[in-house]
Formats: sequence, structure tokens, C-alpha cells
Amino acid sequence: MDLTDIINLTYVIAAVLFIFGLKMLGSQATARRGNAISALGMLMAVVATLLTKGIAFQWIVVGLIVGAMAGAIAAYAVKMTAMPEMVGLFNGFGGLSSMLVGWAEYHLHPESPTFTMISIYLAVLIGGLTFSGSVVAYAKLAEKITSRAVLFRGQQVVNASLLLVIVLFGVLFITFPEGAYTLLIVAIALSLILGVMAVIPIGGADMPVVISLLNSYSGLAASAAGFVILNNVLIVAGCLVGASGLILTNIMCKAMNRSLANVLFSGFGTVVTKALKSAKGEVKAMSPEDASLVLEAARSVVIVPGYGMAVAQAQHVVRELGELLEHNGTEVSYAIHPVAGRMPGHMNVLLAEADVPYEQLVEMEAINSVMPAVDVAIVIGANDVVNPAAREDESSPIYGMPIINVDQARTVFILKRSMASGFAGIENPLFYYDNARMLFGDAKATVQALVNELKSI
Repeated sequence: MDLTDIINLTYVIAAVLFIFGLKMLGSQATARRGNAISALGMLMAVVATLLTKGIAFQWIVVGLIVGAMAGAIAAYAVKMTAMPEMVGLFNGFGGLSSMLVGWAEYHLHPESPTFTMISIYLAVLIGGLTFSGSVVAYAKLAEKITSRAVLFRGQQVVNASLLLVIVLFGVLFITFPEGAYTLLIVAIALSLILGVMAVIPIGGADMPVVISLLNSYSGLAASAAGFVILNNVLIVAGCLVGASGLILTNIMCKAMNRSLANVLFSGFGTVVTKALKSAKGEVKAMSPEDASLVLEAARSVVIVPGYGMAVAQAQHVVRELGELLEHNGTEVSYAIHPVAGRMPGHMNVLLAEADVPYEQLVEMEAINSVMPAVDVAIVIGANDVVNPAAREDESSPIYGMPIINVDQARTVFILKRSMASGFAGIENPLFYYDNARMLFGDAKATVQALVNELKSI
């Protein structure tokens, strides 16, 4: 067996590890092992690829050490609240890599076969769009630019025109590849502009869907780059990422009652012309001392986490609250909305970090069926995913989006810093409901106060 056979066998093993790792990511109980298995597969693929290029082994080791150090520093330095932004940037860097691979391959071999030229153009187009779109998504998530939808008259026409011009340039590029260098540069610039234009009309509440979609785009770009450089494992990995990203995007869309076509054609952020119904009533605030008495008597409690829990880094004290309630004989569960937070699985990651038992995490459909029998629902930093306007107000931008029906519980505690609207900028009438009580303040401090009061009872 020569070196080529060994490398091809390594690619097959790496692809198998990718598939098994991806399968294990489908369960919270096996997700960490799945991530490690996929990382091992990628390590094998990268080393094998570098060996085929004649890179000396010692330089490969140096690269692995530098990369491991960079990854470790990023993992420890980036806060959990900034994880969505980090994921967005990772998607963008993946797209940028694919774009550069396609660009470099054309620069070196402008006389490549037609199929290769098609792959080059797709890698450049999808990679450029993914990079610039991910940068905009990062800026929105980090609130470096407005998180609201940026709209202007004729926006859809402009986007469609950009896409049409890119397609026409692609036909010309593939038909006359030699001497089309300027055409490729212009196409790169247009793809970068299209990425920006595709993401700016998407509001903050839709960011989990956008992150998932951009992840899929980065996979498709990587797969196209794999065809460019004839790397089988890159093709397989790109297809896996692209397909899984699209599936996750579809799940996110269903959770928000949107169609996949609506996402693909940037249909988010449509201007609502009807006047929204104003929330009416009186806000009823409650102290942690009084709230703890209600919790002490409750037989069932559902905790609904949101981005506010991430900001306050309250997941560990939330777990402590849940354990105290359980020791008191209370049935505790955590209701997870598919788009809670600012990236897919954001709340699951936070609660897993705090070692909350997997079996206590309940999906939206399951918890809604028992919500009328729940004594207390505790909303920690969530807003849009518990907003009853999604059920009742046809003029609301989120009308029709499935929500967690916390308003049907006997009592609702809402932990917020103030009466400000959520990331989507939509007023929540739940705050004025007769069974709702507001606990104002930092989420971590408020939950800690509840824990202290329960311990003293």
C-alpha cells in the first residue's frame, strides 16, 4: 500500500468520523463526544492533505500547535454571551477560505476544464456572499450596528438585479474563462455586496435562522472548493455541513412559522403598516421575598430561559434554584424554544454548561400541552418567544409564530432589567396580564435572591 492509498483510506475514515460525529450532535447527551469525534476526523483530513502537498511533518506539527493555541485562547476568552457572534464569524471565515481557494485556483490555472470553472465560480460566489453576510450578522449580534431590519424602497428589486448580474457574469466567465480575470474580480465584489444586502433587511429576532442559513452556505462553498482542488474529504464535509445547515434552517423556520423560500429570498423584515395593538393594564412588580413564598408552595415550575439569562451569566444559579425546588418536592422543567437566544441551540448550550440534566429540557410543543396545569412559569430574559401577541394580534410582526404559552400558567414570574422591548423591538402584553408578576433587576442577582430566600424558609 503506497502513500496515495493510505491518504485515501484516511479520507474515508475521516468522512465516517464526520458522519458519526454529526449523528451524535443530535443528542445533548452525546454532543460533546460527537464534537470531539468530528474534530478528530478533521485533524486526520488536514494532516493527510498537507502530506499530499509535500509539507514537511515538523511544519505540520508547528501548524497544529499554533492552531490549537489560537483555538484554546478563543474558547477561553470569548464569553458565552458572545458565542453567537463567534459562530457567525466562523461561518464567515469558512466562506472567505472557499472564496480565496477558488480565486487562487483560477489565478494559477485559468485554462481549467469547464466543470472546474463552474466550481471555481460557485466557490467564489457563495464564499463571498457568506463572508460579507456573516460579518453583517456578527455586527448585528454584537450590536455594533442596529439589530433592526434595514429597509428601503425597491430593496427586493436591487437584490434580484444583483443576483441576475452575477449569474450573467458567471455564464460569461464559464464560456470565456481565459482573459476573464476582471470579470471574476467584479463578480467577487458583487457577491460581497449581495451578502450585505441579503442580511441587512433581517431583524434581530430572526438571527438564529440567519446563522443557521449562513452555516449552510459556508458548507456549500466548501464543497464547491473541494471540487476545485479535487479533495474528496472537503467535498464530503462541505455537503454534510450544507445539508445539515439547511435541515436546521427548515426547523428554525417552522419554529417561527416562516417558509424556507422566505428565508432564501430575504423575505424577513417586511414593513408592518397596520397599527399594533397597544398593551394595556398595570404592571405588577413583586419582590424576591414574596416570589420565594409562591415558589415554596408550588408543585410544578417551568423555567423559560432567554438571551437575558446569557447576558447575566445566570445559568449556574438557575440550576441551583431548580435543585432547591426539586428538594422541596417541586417538579421542575426547562422549556426551550427553538429560536430562543441568538443562535440555534443557544439555551441548550448554556444549560448544558451548568450541568442541568438533559431530561429536564422540554421542547415547546411538549411543554405547551401541560402549561395550564403549571403552578409557576419563570421567564428569565426571554421576550419574543413568550409574547402572546404572536397568537392574538394579527398586526404584530411575529403573528403566527409558535410561542411558549407561559401566559396559561397559574402564575408567571418575568425577570427583566426594565420594561424595554426585546431584541425584536416588539412590545409584550404579557407584562400586563393579571397572572404576571415582574421581578426587576439583573437576572443573576434576582435568581440568587430567590435562592437565598428559599434556603432561609
